[in-house]
This record gives sequence, C-alpha cells and structure tokens, in this order.
Amino acid sequence: MQGIEGIAFDLDGTLYPNYRFNIKLLPFILKELRLLSAFGKARTIMRKEQELPSFTQGFKDKSGFYKYQAELTAEILGQGTGSSGKEKMQEKIDNMIYKGWEPLFKKVKLYKYAIETLSAFKKAGYKLGLMSDFPPEIKLGYLGLSVFPDTHAPIWDAVLCSEHCGALKPHKLPFIELAARMSLPPEKILYVGNSRSYDVAGALGAGMKTAWVKSPLFPGKGLKKPKADFVFSNYRQLYKFVLK
Repeated sequence: MQGIEGIAFDLDGTLYPNYRFNIKLLPFILKELRLLSAFGKARTIMRKEQELPSFTQGFKDKSGFYKYQAELTAEILGQGTGSSGKEKMQEKIDNMIYKGWEPLFKKVKLYKYAIETLSAFKKAGYKLGLMSDFPPEIKLGYLGLSVFPDTHAPIWDAVLCSEHCGALKPHKLPFIELAARMSLPPEKILYVGNSRSYDVAGALGAGMKTAWVKSPLFPGKGLKKPKADFVFSNYRQLYKFVLK
C-alpha cells in the first residue's frame, strides 16, 4: 500500500473473533448482567460527552478517567455517588471486569493467519502498533501476541490503551497519541479494526488509512458506518492488500 510505513491494530474482535471470547464469558454475563449493562451505558455517556466542543484534553488523566467511569456506573446502578461508593465501584470494575476477564484469554484462538501476517509485515519493514479501549498488555501475553513464536522478537513497536489518554475511540486523541508513539504521521499509518463506528471512524478522523475486518458471524454489520479503505474477512486478504 503506497505511502504506508506503519500498520496498527485494534485487539478485541480484530485479532481474534469476538464470539470465541464471548462464549467463555457467558457465565459471567449471566451472573453480572446488571453490572455489565451499567458499565456499557457509562461508556456510552462518556463517548457522547467526547463529542462536545469543550472536550479537547480528555477526561483529566488516567486516574480521572477511571474515577468518572466508576461514578457513572454507580449512578446508573443507583448505588450512590459518595466517595466511598465510587471507590467501591471502581474496585469492583477493576477486579471483576479488568482483572477478572484477563485469564479467559488463555484459551482464545486468534484469527487464522494473523500471526503469519504480522510477521510478514514486520519482515517487510513496517512498524506495528496496537491500541485497545481496554488495557491490552496482559491479554497480549495470554493470546501469544507479545513476541513472535519463532524468533521471540517483540511484535509491537507501540502498544497503547486509549483509556490512558483520557478518551475512548472514536475520539482522535488516542489515535494521535498512537501515531506519536509509532514515530509516524497519522497519514502513514493503516489502522485495522472490527468496528466501523469506533475503529474506522476514529482512525479516519485522525487522518489514518483504514481496514475493516468483517465478523465471520455478522459480515454485514456496520455497512452504514464510515467506509474503510479496505474490507477483509481473512488475514491472507490483508496480507495481499498491503504487500502485493
């Protein structure tokens, strides 16, 4: 692909199919449906607030992001907004969602040819980046995505959690920060993701090229969302698009 010097990826639903993780998550979903629903609504509120003209620097900082997320979740659940209530909710979210889900990734299988494609990109001289709306580092280890299995060389030139920038996708702040960490201008990066609403829209807004991986179960989902530069359902297709 002409002009591209770096390729960056979303993690969840992009390097592995979401359904493979959701199957393992099902017992938790059934048990903690109210918490998950409130957590999802809190993030929806935060994304809407990101669209306001006054939102330019993110939700204060990393600490402020998590505190505000916990406050909104507690409010939605009707558990109060006092300092003790927010602290308890933040601890519950951390233990049950952030840390609680991570071990489930040990047995999640990647998309076929994903590792081979990443290796080919690296050998061709592309910088590789990764950005997720959830902390990715531990999950990458469980998924076998920290180092290449044959050489044990690091896969990624930059890894970023959008939350640590104080904003969620599709806001441009985390995409701009990812480009800075990859030491590349945004227009020289191809961003690959499974969500047109978050990944494609956010990357386009930051000036990046985009590729959308279609879900094998819901291949038509998101057709009315922003159009990506390339659409694929198999990592061999992405390999050919970039290298041939």
